[in-house]
Parts: sequence; structure tokens; C-alpha cells
Amino acid sequence: MSRVAPALGAGAHVLNACADRYHFAVGFAACLMTGKVSLLPSTHTPEVIRQLTSFAPDVICLTDEADCAIEMPRVQFPRDAAPAGRAMASVPAIEGAQLAACVFTSGSTGMPVPHRKTWGRLVACVREEANRLALSGSAACAIVATVPPQHMYGFESSVLMALSGAHALCAERPFYPADIAASLEAVPRPRILITTPVHLRALTASVLALPQTDLIVCSTAPLAQQLAAEVEERFGTQLLEIYGSTETGQIAVRRPTRAPEWQLWPGVHLSVRNGETWAEGGHIEEPTRLCDVLQMTGEGRFLLHGRVTDLVNIAGKRSSLAYLNHQLNSIPGVLDGAFFHVEDSRTRHTGVARVAACVVAPDLDAARVLEALRDRIDPVFLPRPLLFVARLPRNSTGKLPQEALRALAAAQPRPATMA
Repeated sequence: MSRVAPALGAGAHVLNACADRYHFAVGFAACLMTGKVSLLPSTHTPEVIRQLTSFAPDVICLTDEADCAIEMPRVQFPRDAAPAGRAMASVPAIEGAQLAACVFTSGSTGMPVPHRKTWGRLVACVREEANRLALSGSAACAIVATVPPQHMYGFESSVLMALSGAHALCAERPFYPADIAASLEAVPRPRILITTPVHLRALTASVLALPQTDLIVCSTAPLAQQLAAEVEERFGTQLLEIYGSTETGQIAVRRPTRAPEWQLWPGVHLSVRNGETWAEGGHIEEPTRLCDVLQMTGEGRFLLHGRVTDLVNIAGKRSSLAYLNHQLNSIPGVLDGAFFHVEDSRTRHTGVARVAACVVAPDLDAARVLEALRDRIDPVFLPRPLLFVARLPRNSTGKLPQEALRALAAAQPRPATMA
């Protein structure tokens, strides 16, 4: 860290683009030590980078990749950043009110919206996560994560968890099942896997046997109870699911094989205002409107019904994209699939909503998929059209933006798969 900090210059903002999780953690710590703010956007597209430089004109990019294409002043992570000796450095004291990071969400206009994160509240959040994962006071764990450190979930669960709880982090970000198994095998027990539903589906679909893993933690998208049960049985472990957002950080946990309800972090409260759910209290920096439909079931407990934008209302019948996706992906032979809202001139002129779907199912045809769907969902929600693709355009955390699905669909030939 003492070798990285001087390289960051005199500016107050750093875009930490390091792909290696250890390099990212060292860069973040160096920023903390020098009072700099780490900027963590969800993507590094040229437009986002242009908007970041407008937000913080003094920003520099810390990278560990030789071919980094980010268009802003760049600082290469020092190759000699490893300590020369084994002398133990003292643990620095960081003021709780110090601004540690700005994380960004995409607003309705597509402009990145900054959310300030102070050090004290970040630590409070992950310490409560450690309590809920039964890691407080336990032996140090090795943390393997399939999500990037720049993502809020990966930032909290794989980087901050290690820094604040004296756990070890794995520098790699394995993606394929064989890589995940190899990364887990390479670290000692107790070991934890921080992952997403997409990676869990790939693991269960493979024939690989995972090394004994003491805990699996999942987030970024709703996890089907069926998949959770399969993971626990297949790998002989406990699976816990985290709920949160970029704006709030993590705020709730559940074990989906035991109960559908989520348990809030202490001090966090939910309230309904004009039909919208707001979260505040605890480690949350300011009252925040949630983009999900939640149903309170008791003190500090709630059910998650999907995102507000996922709601589907066709001919007076209601469903959600999450429910439709669950039914689609439960069909034997479907490797991956997703529904999305159709936005075209016909829906605008008629006022009648409809949904389409993209599916990865190399051994099935449209007739068989639609027949299976008719047994599972109301006919008004059958996809129009149903498009077969080689893969879905998931991002680094497995999420599928609706606009990416619509762009994929627009690029596909339109076979006759109208229900």
C-alpha cells in the first residue's frame, strides 16, 4: 500500500479498475489512507467514463491491465507493490465519517447517479453481514468470489468483509464451473463462495464436484427455491441469500430453503409512501426509494415480489418477469432464458402490453417450449415472440438489462413463434 499511494497523485478521486481483487483491495486501502474517494461505476463504457470525468475532473484510473482502454489519465498498479519484508504494519485508524467511495447507478436518463459511502457505515454494514453469516468471532475464512470487486455486492462481501473481519480474499474472479472449483480447492478451509444465481445454475448443470465449501452466499438476482435446494443438497453446504441495492448496500438476508421471508439488518426500517417502499436507518446514508415490490410480514421481515419495472399487467391479469423467468428456466432442456417487456409501435398504438422472451435451449424447439409454458403460466403471458439465441447478454454479475435483451431480440431473425 505504501508503494501504491504515492502513485495516485494529488487528485481527490480514483477510478479503481483493477481486475485482480487483491490489487483492487490494496488500491482502495491506499485511497483510504490518503483521503481519496474511490469511484465505482457499474460499467466502464466510453459514455460513462465521459460522465465520470465531468463529475470529478481530477479523477485518475488505477489499473493493473497493460491494455486498459479507459480514456482518462491512467496509473499502472506498481509491479513491485508487494512488501519487501515481513514486518507487520500497524492498522491505521480511519474516521467513520470519511467519504470512502462513490458508487453509481444509472438514472432514468442513463446518467450515472452517485451515491456517497462513508467508511463507518460501510463497515457497519459488513459487520452485520458477518453476524448474519455466523462469521463474527469465527476463525478466519478464505473468500472466493465470482463477482467483480467494483460491484456493490462484491465490494462489500469479498473486499470489505476481508478488510474489516481479518479474512483472506482470493485475488482471482473465477467464472466457469471448473475455474470456481479450482479456486476453492486452492484455498484452505473454512472457505466461502460469494456468487450469483447464474454461476450457481452453471455449477449445478456441470458434472463437477465442488471441494467442501463451508458456506455459499448468493445475491444480485432472486434465487429460485428449487435451485437453492439443489445447491445445498449437491454440495452439502448451507446457502444464504443477500438482499440489497447499490444505493442502500446490503440490508437483509434469508435462507431460501428454510423460509421465503427476508430478515432486515438491525436499525434498518422500511416504510410505504405513496405506494413506494423506502428504506432508511442503520447504515443507510439517507432515505432511499427501493425499486422492488416488498410486502412486510412482521417486525423486520418482508417478502420480495420482484422489481417495480418487472410487473406485467396484460388484459387485467398480473404477473412479474421474475415469476415468468422462473417458469421458463424450470423447463427441462432450457439452459437459460428471460422474458422482457416489448416496446414497439404496436404496443404504443394499441395500449396493450405484451412480453417476449429469449431462450437458450439447443435441444428444444419453439413448439415444445411453448407447450411447456402453457402448462405453467396463463396464456396471456406467453412470449410474443419467443426467440432462440446462443447466449444471453448477461453482464459481469449475471444481470440482464431489459435494453440488452431488446437489442439482442432486434438483431435476431423473427421466426413464426407467435403463441
